[in-house]
Amino acid sequence: MSKLGRITALLAGVALIAGMTTSQANALPEKTGPISVAYIEVNNNSMLNVGKYALQGGGNVFDVGVIFAANINYDTTKKAAYLSFNPNVQRVLDNVATQVRPLQAKGIKVMLSILGNHQGAGFANFPTKASAEAFAKQLSDAVTKYGLDGIDFDDEYAEYGRNGTGQPNASSFVYLVSALRALQPNKLISLYNIGPSASRLSYGGVDITSKFSYAWNPYYGTWGVPSIALPKSRLSPAAVQIGATSTSTAASLARRTVSEGYGVYLTYNLGASDSHTYISSFTKELYGKEAVYTP
Repeated sequence: MSKLGRITALLAGVALIAGMTTSQANALPEKTGPISVAYIEVNNNSMLNVGKYALQGGGNVFDVGVIFAANINYDTTKKAAYLSFNPNVQRVLDNVATQVRPLQAKGIKVMLSILGNHQGAGFANFPTKASAEAFAKQLSDAVTKYGLDGIDFDDEYAEYGRNGTGQPNASSFVYLVSALRALQPNKLISLYNIGPSASRLSYGGVDITSKFSYAWNPYYGTWGVPSIALPKSRLSPAAVQIGATSTSTAASLARRTVSEGYGVYLTYNLGASDSHTYISSFTKELYGKEAVYTP
């Protein structure tokens, strides 16, 4: 048996022990380096844009696509927060077969971002543990119903106190994230590191830091390590807005991500036009490869 044949047989044997198929074992990793995340403003752009970029020689540019955004709204009659989808988000969710599954088939995770909506409801002002758990159940049900890969928390635009709602409290976000993690132990939960919730991660002896899969810097064009005690592999200090942050800054932030050993690179507002030249400015630093665009 040739040396290559012996290596292939060895890989197959190891894989079969691990419960993998021989074909999976023979597939070489297409990409190494930090994961790349793309937020998509679905009011204006298609989630399918996430899957249109590959690395020269193979591998997806983006590992996670985030549907931006669903909302936490407030029912003034019931005095309760509820999960709401605007028509554009609902359209994506109603058409997951064509808008989400093609991405997942490529190995790209698809998450749903939850954002405040100027109604007073936020992640940090649930009045009771039960109310936080009820909202967590709504999030979990959406993930399950639409076959998504997780939830992203973005505590902006809540306007705490509006409609008679409470101000941020210490327990709310801890109850919410704890309940969601219990309901979805194997899904992604990410923190867009902004707002009152981001500084309220511990209550009653419970610290929810370890319940997050990732946390990232919310300020585009800057470097800022999220103040959450996750391993570097799960943090993105770099954040860029595609087309708005300069290519030199995007490249510099990517270079720093690699040199300082961080595992995530965050991007926002991937649009419909061919942006492979811009995207290559950071993929060359992250992966040593240029980006290729396929319409």
